[in-house]
Amino acid sequence: MPNLETLTRSVLDGRTLTLDEAVWLAEECDAEELFKAAHALTHALAPRRFNLCTIVNAKSGRCGEDCRWCAQSSRYQTGVKVFPIIDRARSRAGAERAAELGISRFSYVTSGRKLSARELREVHALAASDRDVPGIELCASLGLLTQKELRELKDAGLVRYHCNLETGPAFFSKVCSTHTQTDKIATLRAARRVGLEICSGGLFGMGETMRDRAELALLLRSLSVPSIPLNFLVPIPGTPLENQPPLSDEEVLRIVALFRFANPTAYLRFAGGRMRLSYETVRRALWIGVNSAITGDLLTTCGSAVEEDRKLAAAAGYIVE
Repeated sequence: MPNLETLTRSVLDGRTLTLDEAVWLAEECDAEELFKAAHALTHALAPRRFNLCTIVNAKSGRCGEDCRWCAQSSRYQTGVKVFPIIDRARSRAGAERAAELGISRFSYVTSGRKLSARELREVHALAASDRDVPGIELCASLGLLTQKELRELKDAGLVRYHCNLETGPAFFSKVCSTHTQTDKIATLRAARRVGLEICSGGLFGMGETMRDRAELALLLRSLSVPSIPLNFLVPIPGTPLENQPPLSDEEVLRIVALFRFANPTAYLRFAGGRMRLSYETVRRALWIGVNSAITGDLLTTCGSAVEEDRKLAAAAGYIVE
């Protein structure tokens, strides 16, 4: 049987956990001891400067994919707002507002498998308008793009590209059939080849097992992903997962600890669904290993308050932007 002290020391020494070790940590290890060990790894290896980013819903609805959690799929009746690529004035105002609040990253997020050539030109125009906002770096999540398209986005001013892997490889096809996780990995690799930073994480609470989560955590480690959003399902009426029960507080914290053990030097980023968590769970998650956050409004679900994020991060011992 694995030993927590031995596993912690091996991670400190730079070794990657095996899948069985990761599953043991997340499922069987004493919870409080696990949380303390993850905190020690966070303090020793993870960035201490708490990083904030914000996203803008740059195109909404009418997505042809069948992701079972998503309000934007045209296959489900969710009442989500539908609109094309936003105009430059709205985007520029969002970037300037983020800069005023001291948020360093501003990301365009769009619905759909990928943008059309015309839509990509419209995003290029947004980036050309926003890239000179002082203190802002531009990111995007625009679907399954090619290397050529990603290079053009980098030339337009993008610094980072985001594409969530969502869950472990064995579970992915149970929640999406219209594209594969391999498609997503190819997009991330193409983004890295053209010089973009990459961001990719998961969505938890869809019915996956802890082993599925461990597989995802180690897959992200194998891809050397430096920024990992942790999303927690908000069951949206009209989607196939609308009746999915919430995760327990302990399960949420075990996920945070698991991802810290698997990715000791990464930014673990609070993302969607955190408003469903209790104040105490959020506070403890920051202490255990969350060292960044997407703040503000989060597409089709409620986001968080910027100043509250800063206060919580400071109380957890981080240097706050």
